[in-house]
Amino acid sequence: MKELILAIDDDSNVTSVLKRALGYEGYTVDIASSGKEGLDIARQRPPDLVILDIMMPGIDGLEVCRRLRSVDDKLPILMLTAKDAISDQVLGLETGADDYIVKPFAFELLLARVRALLRRREPEAREVLRFQDLILDTAARVARRGEREIDLTTTEYELLQLFMRNPERVLTREIIADKVWGYDFDGNFNILEVYVRYLRIKLDEKGEKRLIQTVRGAGYVLRDRE
Repeated sequence: MKELILAIDDDSNVTSVLKRALGYEGYTVDIASSGKEGLDIARQRPPDLVILDIMMPGIDGLEVCRRLRSVDDKLPILMLTAKDAISDQVLGLETGADDYIVKPFAFELLLARVRALLRRREPEAREVLRFQDLILDTAARVARRGEREIDLTTTEYELLQLFMRNPERVLTREIIADKVWGYDFDGNFNILEVYVRYLRIKLDEKGEKRLIQTVRGAGYVLRDRE
């Protein structure tokens, strides 16, 4: 079955290009010209991935992202917008987006990121990873800290899985970007750093000992000692 992508953008030129180009790559593409229309379509035909503009009249992309994320925290959401400030990128990610591309964009780049996000939805063989009191069930895609279940977005899950498959190993930002997102950030690791912070907050929510630690000048490591 073809994977269904929903493109929400008030610029008809953008949605036309996305529908034609992604269709050529074998995807089914629904398009919406407003946030409200996009949410209505998503309810009627739940997509496998959403490409979302931020600046739209009425319900803007940030609010659309929040509403989509409240219904499905595993849905891949890719923001495609002209807002290029670092603060805008961080805000988009904090709202729940998995990735962020600035317009104008190269279609080859967007396609690579779409493929990387969709690969995360493929089922995995059952495996239970453990580190101290942290448990990750890869088939159920559920994490636990002791008896506490932790809700993870798709990106947070992929990030935690990478750490738990490499305990005590310092992972550089370049390695993490390649393994989790499937491409190089060209030295701009804001997306990665935002998601590490999200993951830490969820893992340490009840005051547990911090397990994901920063190694200054090197990267991050999963370990139980400072």
